[in-house]
Amino acid sequence: MFYRLLKPLLFRLDAEKAHHLALAAIRAMPSGMPGEADPLLRTTVAGIAFPSPVGLAAGFDKEGLIAHKMHHFGLGFSELGTLTPQPQAGNPQPRLFRLTEDRAVINRMGFNNGGQADAARRIAAMPRAGRVIGINIGANKDAADRIADYVTGVRTMAPLADYVTVNISSPNTPGLRALQGRGPLDELLGAVMAARGEQGPPIFLKVAPDLEPADIDDIAASITDHKVDALIVSNTTISRPALCSSHAGEAGGLSGAPLHDLALQRLRDFRAALGAAMPLIGVGGIASANQAYARIRAGASLVQIYSAMVYEGPWLAARINKGLKELLMRDGFTNISQAVGVDAP
Repeated sequence: MFYRLLKPLLFRLDAEKAHHLALAAIRAMPSGMPGEADPLLRTTVAGIAFPSPVGLAAGFDKEGLIAHKMHHFGLGFSELGTLTPQPQAGNPQPRLFRLTEDRAVINRMGFNNGGQADAARRIAAMPRAGRVIGINIGANKDAADRIADYVTGVRTMAPLADYVTVNISSPNTPGLRALQGRGPLDELLGAVMAARGEQGPPIFLKVAPDLEPADIDDIAASITDHKVDALIVSNTTISRPALCSSHAGEAGGLSGAPLHDLALQRLRDFRAALGAAMPLIGVGGIASANQAYARIRAGASLVQIYSAMVYEGPWLAARINKGLKELLMRDGFTNISQAVGVDAP
């Protein structure tokens, strides 16, 4: 009710200004302690104990400001970033657009952040008890050696992260998605896993939804060969389904409701290519417990949300958790992990 009253006022603001206002409000909240994890929703993925399977996707807390406070809204984990080795301003504004009629967002932010060293100081000071915090890393736009940037990111952020996500799927850094090709990806993952070492945190890879069957096979083979710990499916899309909003023609990555079907299909594709051994994290267009449950039944061990919170409010995760419990009990499961992949071939 509170968010329904506040939303019209927020939507009068430029989308990026409203985003910064939301961050400021959350920063003013006390950190507090997460409540006890519900046994029905508690799960372990890549050796990490997650209080619930519903997490915050990267992009909301780009700078590592509030990830440790997102448990207030029912989120079981938070992924901050994307962080690059050097600070960068990102693309010119405006670069974030609400497509209200489509319940979608287009962004061309361009990895705007203050750099990993700046964020590391804040992350090191975050209370961590009961929290799972992932750190999403990328390469600087003007980097002469992008693989070296990812190695730097792993070495800098791994000591502070419960897991590190290697983001090679943003459409807003020119040429970045080329790292999804088999040769470049093998080179990247070889360097990243060596930088992580034997004692470092799990490494997750985040891929785009805009992939052909051969791309899926190549990525699946590469992450298996290099023993990546989990795959995040997916980032925003550069495709444009039928949209109604006046902002539909804006350049950038599309997220929200129109991404749902494509992201779900890519998750199914990777489940078919990888089998049950590789944990998958489902992202893209999830706005309800039923949609989260469908992603889990299709093979996702965890799910992440972001754009739907713009329209549904910050307590969306708490509502999804409540709905997931009802769905699990309806279907006779005693833990969320039992439902993972039950609809997969």
